[in-house]
Amino acid sequence: MGIFSRTRDIIAANVTDLLDKAEDPGKMIRMIILEMEETLVEVRASAARSIADQKEMRRQIAKLEKIQEGWVEKAELALSKDREDLAKAALVEKQKAAEMADGLKSEIAVLDDALRASEADIAKLQNKLREARTRQNAIASRMESAHNRARLREMYAGPKTSEAFSRFDVLERRVDFAEGHADALALGAPPKTLEEEIAELRNAEKIEAELEALKAKNRNSGQEG
Repeated sequence: MGIFSRTRDIIAANVTDLLDKAEDPGKMIRMIILEMEETLVEVRASAARSIADQKEMRRQIAKLEKIQEGWVEKAELALSKDREDLAKAALVEKQKAAEMADGLKSEIAVLDDALRASEADIAKLQNKLREARTRQNAIASRMESAHNRARLREMYAGPKTSEAFSRFDVLERRVDFAEGHADALALGAPPKTLEEEIAELRNAEKIEAELEALKAKNRNSGQEG
């Protein structure tokens, strides 16, 4: 079942109110636009039929006018031959054709009124459709923004971020242990050789480099999100 009972309801509709009451505004605006588009097609098709009917009626009127001219000529011929009875009969037929033509002209006038109303309805429907499409774009932008915010919150508060910080803690503890071990060895120990001190520096550099690489990787992941 449609949202509207067609043209009049669409023209009178308040799209904003409909969307405010909808549980799913995105779905509702798509339904509204679809029904507006279908109604616009129907109104235009009806107008096209009216225009075609008018053209056919005008052709019929032209034929009836020729028929009237023919009966006038026949009436004149009958009078020239002193056949007044035949002249009257011809004029009766001419009158019938004239009445038929007048009836068609009246129908054309009615269709003219209908076409003017259809033209006004089409303009109003197009305005409503533009309004609905504008609202659809606004809703789509808001939905996209909401999804982006949700993804950012998940990224900063999600398990991946917690896991990364846990790994930082592990590496920092490893650094603390290495430094503590080095300090402990220095207690009461003979002075280190040059080779030992250089080896310790290399080991500490490796751990620091691994920690910095992990931090850089986490920063890059945050920027890509």
